[in-house]
Amino acid sequence: MDNYDKVFEQNKEWVEKTTSSDPDFFKKIYEGQNPDYLYIGCSDSRVPANEITGLDIGDLFVHRNIANQVPPNDLSSHSVLQYAIEILKVKHILVCGHYGCGGVHEAMQPHSYGELDNWLRNIRDVYRMHFDELDSIKNEEDKYDRLVELNTFEQCVNIIKTSQFQQSYIKNKGPIVHACIWDMRTGFLKDLNFQLEKELKQVQKVYNLTENKF
Repeated sequence: MDNYDKVFEQNKEWVEKTTSSDPDFFKKIYEGQNPDYLYIGCSDSRVPANEITGLDIGDLFVHRNIANQVPPNDLSSHSVLQYAIEILKVKHILVCGHYGCGGVHEAMQPHSYGELDNWLRNIRDVYRMHFDELDSIKNEEDKYDRLVELNTFEQCVNIIKTSQFQQSYIKNKGPIVHACIWDMRTGFLKDLNFQLEKELKQVQKVYNLTENKF
């Protein structure tokens, strides 16, 4: 129980430190949230969303899972997406992968992981879609890094396939979708330069869920 008790002790210290500099801090955050960003990232314990983006409590609406996935059959990620777009009206959606991602690494292995296979299949599908490019990369670490990037990019594509996103973008020209990678070897974020309108035009050829053209 020592480690568990430590959580409460540290919480107490944090509350005291926070209220000493801002006595109304908790009252203010209790009144509601108005974040500009939805952050979709990996559950990896080494990738803290607020710290790597330099944003404060209340600035990020956060969804995390193994390898920052937004698969079409995942009720959790799509519920978060809908809430962020329709209720919170976020201005930006940030899909953040990271080099050193265990989920992506395991998806590259010729092994079965039981129930986890169903989740990793989404990453293996990304590998299949980009097989020629990835198979041409001989260095395994470079191939691993590239799959991390491609997986993050494809999750952005999955977002813009959805009706809630398309309808919001037609009406409000937002939110804007971004793809980035956090490099834990350096601490820096890398922008993958996701070209939203270009990708929307391509996606709409098959996934047109509105009566309007982008």
